[in-house]
Amino acid sequence: MARKVPLSKVRNIGIMAHIDAGKTTVSERILFFTGRSHKLGEVHDGAATMDWMVQEQERGITITSAATTCMWKDHMISLIDTPGHVDFTMEVERSLRVLDGAIALYCAVGGVQPQSETVWHQSERYEDPKIAFVNKMDRIGADFFGVVKGIQTKLGANAVPVVIPIGASDQFKGIVDLITMKALIFKEETQGAEWDVIDIPEDMKEAAAKWRNNLVEKCAEQDEALLEKYFENGDLTEKEIWSILRKATCSRHVVPVYCGSAFKNKGVQQLLDGVIKILPAPNEIPPIVCTQNPANQRKVDDNEVLSALAFKIMSDKHMGKLTYIRIYSGTLEAGTTVWNSTQQKKQRVGRILRMHANRQEAIEAAVSGDIVAVVGLQDTKTGDTLCMQDNEIHLEAMEFPAPVISISIKPASNADNEKLGEALHRLADEDPTFTVSFDQETSETIISGMGELHLEIIVDRLKREFGVIAEVGRPEVAYRETATTMAEGSYKHAKQSGGRGQYGHVVLKLEPRDPGQGFEFINAVVGGRIPQEYIPSCEKGVIQALACGPYAGYPVVDMKVTLLDGSYHDVDSSDFAFQIAARQGFKELFMKGNPQLLEPIMSIEVTTPDEFMGSVNGTIAQRRGRIESMDERGGMKIVRGMVPLSEMFGYSNTLRSLTQGRASFSMHFEHYEAVPFSIAEEVVEKRRKGGKVR
Repeated sequence: MARKVPLSKVRNIGIMAHIDAGKTTVSERILFFTGRSHKLGEVHDGAATMDWMVQEQERGITITSAATTCMWKDHMISLIDTPGHVDFTMEVERSLRVLDGAIALYCAVGGVQPQSETVWHQSERYEDPKIAFVNKMDRIGADFFGVVKGIQTKLGANAVPVVIPIGASDQFKGIVDLITMKALIFKEETQGAEWDVIDIPEDMKEAAAKWRNNLVEKCAEQDEALLEKYFENGDLTEKEIWSILRKATCSRHVVPVYCGSAFKNKGVQQLLDGVIKILPAPNEIPPIVCTQNPANQRKVDDNEVLSALAFKIMSDKHMGKLTYIRIYSGTLEAGTTVWNSTQQKKQRVGRILRMHANRQEAIEAAVSGDIVAVVGLQDTKTGDTLCMQDNEIHLEAMEFPAPVISISIKPASNADNEKLGEALHRLADEDPTFTVSFDQETSETIISGMGELHLEIIVDRLKREFGVIAEVGRPEVAYRETATTMAEGSYKHAKQSGGRGQYGHVVLKLEPRDPGQGFEFINAVVGGRIPQEYIPSCEKGVIQALACGPYAGYPVVDMKVTLLDGSYHDVDSSDFAFQIAARQGFKELFMKGNPQLLEPIMSIEVTTPDEFMGSVNGTIAQRRGRIESMDERGGMKIVRGMVPLSEMFGYSNTLRSLTQGRASFSMHFEHYEAVPFSIAEEVVEKRRKGGKVR
């Protein structure tokens, strides 16, 4: 199949930022200026193309990452608009995994905010080159150079302005292009969509020369020959600057910074020029490496063998299950059979669709570098690799955070029981950070997610998309438990009840591990005291016990369990008997090892007017929080601290009423910490009354 756009003119990019920095507005302007849409959709009117879900339109936030494709100056840009809310961080994670570059967006007033840091670190994990765009330059308190400094200090990035603003807030009227050394003055009569190119105003010449010098110097540092030329001539040509700027950005040594006001249409077209001139094409990223055999590599080329990664699953009313894939090498045609190397299954590709938010355009085949949706991959999950069976490859999957909050859920009418189960199963398929489990003791279905908003959206989707009205319980925190001291002992499971009995005897040693190290099982049995075939049964028994801890019924974490010794019976020993012995032995020893309850701790940032500062600090202290720093930004006070998640339910309402709705906050999961003894006792008591401790 002949390519319509050469690989060197393809760009796969995402927009990432803190909530409310203007990601969707920038996306809408990009669609408008590239001719993809002929009407500007505004987020606040609920009319944004990329926010197509009903919940997104009502709340004015992005919940699911939307993909689209557009053309700009004969380049094809695949664009993914990601959510900014921390509850949907998984959407950002999986988008960044398959993109070749990103636009890191910052509010000119808010600067580098907590979620900006989170998404930055996510993109660094996948080594995505980035360009920055300082948005909302028309807002009161806009500070372009303050944001550039924030990117340098808080993110440790080599932020280099490519343009500087002319004026700020209501005086923002244009930019100085530091490469051409010309001023672009946006025309108000075209609402910023067009501009006049003039000489740099007298009062800006000194600042422009200083920042031009900074740009050239930072570029020259990346290339010895150019550095020599720069020292000799004191400058570089436009062509040389573009060439080295691109090279330095692709190698992640430099982050070029643009600015503008997307809402007023200013600066977006210059940003698009930056995307095609600076960010890498798919064939400029390093070869794709097989995780199981690093020598097995694939170049991004249509003639290579197929390798693709499924990064998102979606349910569509008309199409059924849609699997979003990124093709790294080779060509994929509709109707072909592919091999899912993760699941070790054959899958048939039905239709291939090029996506435009929730609208689709059917195509015959997809080529390397493409991001498309496929119908028909029924058994494929997020993170699976698709390839050819005779030439297998395993691509690096994605890691998703574990849920931190749970609620019980049941249908309003018993007739909807089956419908609820099917709907939850489909939603869990789409979203790896949303899990569904069944509590045997209380006969309740438990759903878990990343935060209150996350679960609220799930319940709303159940009602709208699947017609299931559900009743939900109070949110519960996902506690964990661990032992704090070493314990050693034995357990013998022996039962004789006529005929063949059951016999399993184990000697175990339990030791705590450092936080985050997880579970480790060591077999130290010598001399065949326990036959080899029963060792996995012992490990299985311990793993069963870890799922529901003996202290409070929560999962056990960070434990090292060593199987030291034991004994067996020729006739009565069995796989089942050793499972029971190990499970019960672990439970007894765990309670001797000074068990401790752990709770999720969230880092919180509250932005408040000065007069409410004392009250805000008080609310954090009342919730067992500790304040770590206080800053000022754009005339507002910023309070940062750490607070246990269990104390944060309903905090948004408290903050709203306390500050007349003028303060806002964001929080995200940081780590697990021990629960104070008196509170731990209360939690354990409540669990025992509810019958959740076995």
